[in-house]
Amino acid sequence: MYDERQGETAIRNIKLILCYRGTGYLGFQVQPGGITICEAVQDAIERIFGVRYDVKGCSRTDSGVHANRYCLNFRTDSDLPTWRIKRGLNAVLPGDIAVLEAEDAPEEFHARYSCKGKRYVYKIWNSEVRNPFLTGLTYHYFRPIDLERARQVCGFFVGRHDFAAFCGSKNTKEDTVRTIYACDMRRSSDLVEFFVEGDGFLYNMVRILVGTVLAVNENRLDVRDLPRMMELGVRRVECRTMPACGLYLDEVFYQDRSE
Repeated sequence: MYDERQGETAIRNIKLILCYRGTGYLGFQVQPGGITICEAVQDAIERIFGVRYDVKGCSRTDSGVHANRYCLNFRTDSDLPTWRIKRGLNAVLPGDIAVLEAEDAPEEFHARYSCKGKRYVYKIWNSEVRNPFLTGLTYHYFRPIDLERARQVCGFFVGRHDFAAFCGSKNTKEDTVRTIYACDMRRSSDLVEFFVEGDGFLYNMVRILVGTVLAVNENRLDVRDLPRMMELGVRRVECRTMPACGLYLDEVFYQDRSE
């Protein structure tokens, strides 16, 4: 795109909102050993623009994790309209990735560093019988879930806390304090969904929060143990890391959720 006012080529900042099924991918970030969401998107962008642009994603997401609304941005000097970018990418992307929205973003926008918060959903198929149509998209949990007790645990997580006891051993963040704005569990027939919304999340944090809820549900952990656990910053063995198949990045927020 040529900017007549400045007499030079103008660079656009394109923002994309994706949804994807992460089952066959090693997460978002490019890495050796297998295909990633980022690689697939860059391949599609290269087919449309003829250039392999650098892509900035809002989150890494682990292997096998899904996304309902994932944000990324890239810069281009192309004047291709955003509606054609959306249509073109959807024509060449794999069937398990789709572009929901494409728009021009402000020059300073960055999918990761402009992010103010995220919402995750963990989906549990709560039935004695597995659902073959949801394999890879939910976690099959055959024990009954006491929703009242589960919500009691969810309520404990809300607020500003040090979540050192609720992250994986590979966590690289020195600051483990995060603010959780909302956390709840809801049921629709045999589908139970765990929702959590906050200003940021540590490595495997959401999956461990779900594991903690289920540990209480199974009487392997008492709700009264949680304050001491959080105070010590030591994870209990009962708080397992749940499989990635049930986890979805549900939404990314670019306005302060605390306001």
